[in-house]
Amino acid sequence: MYLGIEIGGTKLQLGIGAGDGRIRMLWRGAVDPSGGGEGIRRQIQAAWPELLRSAGLHRSQLQAVGIGFGGPVDDATRTVMTSHQIAGWDGFPLADWLSHELGVPAYLGNDADVAGLAEATFGAGRGVSPVFYVTVGSGIGGGLIIDGRIFRGVGRGAAEIGHLRWRDADGRIDIIEHFASGWGMEAEARRHGRAWTARQIGELADHDPLARAILDHAIRALAEGLCQVIALICPRRIVIGGGVSLMGEERWFAPLRRAVAERVFRPFAGLTDIVPASLGEEVVVHGALALARQRHAEASPASPASSASPKAPDPANT
Repeated sequence: MYLGIEIGGTKLQLGIGAGDGRIRMLWRGAVDPSGGGEGIRRQIQAAWPELLRSAGLHRSQLQAVGIGFGGPVDDATRTVMTSHQIAGWDGFPLADWLSHELGVPAYLGNDADVAGLAEATFGAGRGVSPVFYVTVGSGIGGGLIIDGRIFRGVGRGAAEIGHLRWRDADGRIDIIEHFASGWGMEAEARRHGRAWTARQIGELADHDPLARAILDHAIRALAEGLCQVIALICPRRIVIGGGVSLMGEERWFAPLRRAVAERVFRPFAGLTDIVPASLGEEVVVHGALALARQRHAEASPASPASSASPKAPDPANT
């Protein structure tokens, strides 16, 4: 069995499973930002023994742990580079720390990457390749999965669609995340004197012209980013998750597909599906479990956990 961990800016999740798309037992907790990275590490230390007991497992039955971390990570050093939400993570050797805590190999990934791995292996991207995963929530992240493998560039990440730049109709140039994320939509509402959440913007868009304009602005920004992804990669499928995507088909996906169709590189038109993610709030845990299973299968039995190779994962045979 494997342990999968999601470390985000607002939540911490730990799951036990075989890395086959099913979670045997899940633990979920809220993150207290004031406690920083050290506080989250204490939560993990308290949670994993409780989770094993609840699952009826002994520590010796745990083979490896996978982590999906909410920020950039370095494959070569197996460390967290930084967190943009929680202090106390800069340069932290998270994989080695967890390996020491649990006594098993630990494999570290970015949360959007491992979520993409989960959707490509078990979810809305299963059976096709390449799959480009996008999470649209408080921020925007991406992950590229090619033939069941996370594409990591030279080892510090790739597919950061939220950091592509866009010029809007008012001439403002900024990264897409600042226009199309939940936070970006809320900032746009404040510019117009409204204290709306992203969820409220979606709900009001059916009858309030300003809310509709803010939502359309976000959709156009994301569509521009997706068109750039299609021009460069031409994935077979784009899978979109995250809280903003929960606005649904009529408010979010249908207008997004139309905006992409209007702007896409003509020779590639119609080649890429755009679909909702299917694995829900546990998607990162699913991906972390899959990462642990795949990387553990790759590792030589003689290789120590602290020097595990940072190769990208192969697909699980399910």
